[in-house]
Amino acid sequence: MDDPVLRVQSQLTGRDRVLLGWLYDHGVLTSFQIAHALFPSLDFCQRRLRTLYRLRLVGRFRPQRADGGSYPYHYVIDQLGAEVVAAGRDERPPRRDHARVERRRWTSSRTLEHRLGVNGFFTALAGYARTHPDARLGEWLSEAGCQRSGVFTSPGDPALVRAYQPRVRPDGYGLWASGSTVVPFFVEYDTGGEPLSVLVRKLVGYREWFAAMGRVWPVLFWLHSAARERNLRQMLAQTPPLVLVATGARDHAATAGLCPAEAVWAMAGGDGQRSTLADLAAWVIDDRDLTSETA
Repeated sequence: MDDPVLRVQSQLTGRDRVLLGWLYDHGVLTSFQIAHALFPSLDFCQRRLRTLYRLRLVGRFRPQRADGGSYPYHYVIDQLGAEVVAAGRDERPPRRDHARVERRRWTSSRTLEHRLGVNGFFTALAGYARTHPDARLGEWLSEAGCQRSGVFTSPGDPALVRAYQPRVRPDGYGLWASGSTVVPFFVEYDTGGEPLSVLVRKLVGYREWFAAMGRVWPVLFWLHSAARERNLRQMLAQTPPLVLVATGARDHAATAGLCPAEAVWAMAGGDGQRSTLADLAAWVIDDRDLTSETA
């Protein structure tokens, strides 16, 4: 019997497999995000996406703008693509309606803007790494991925015994490498729609989580605007944060032509000087050999 997964395997490149894995894990990416992260040009990217679409490895939809026109294509995993990813990871095959459920989820989701924002943060890092040989996005976990049992532990790690279930739900986790410098971090992506006090309260959950893990990593607040960032920093100055916090503003970064890998981060409680993501390694407390995890 012909197996469609085996039939399509020989037609996939390493880049295709990375993209399929991202869509499987992170739900949805725009054509612009995919092009920036993985391809030398938008035209090249669009041609390859059309091929993957014809092979029924990816699906796509195009939301309409409220003021007319449409957004770029948004790509999601198709059923065959999900089966290819599961087979490559030696995991149980996905449910037969996996792709249909995922597509429906994102075409009708009120959280689409937030998910695209979080994913845009990480694809910006991947795009920077694509053009900077010394840099690498070693790991990228979604909100759901951060909740998996034992995901931040290693064999023999005492934290495994604690079986701690975190109360906080990060928008994402990343492991950034620049040369021999490695920085694990959590991201909180701010859309500007909730009170800043809600963001500050999340730090209690992070403190408990870091205590359970025996590690301390930067928590990055990627804020909607420079005004939001100033207000948050004022709140944190009045009540010093319980964990290591770095803040950045998307409008400031866009105006300066910078991405999250570059000098857009200011440590809470500091003098406001901007640091690169790699610079934040100075505040990491982690005794694991993280360098090997990015190899």
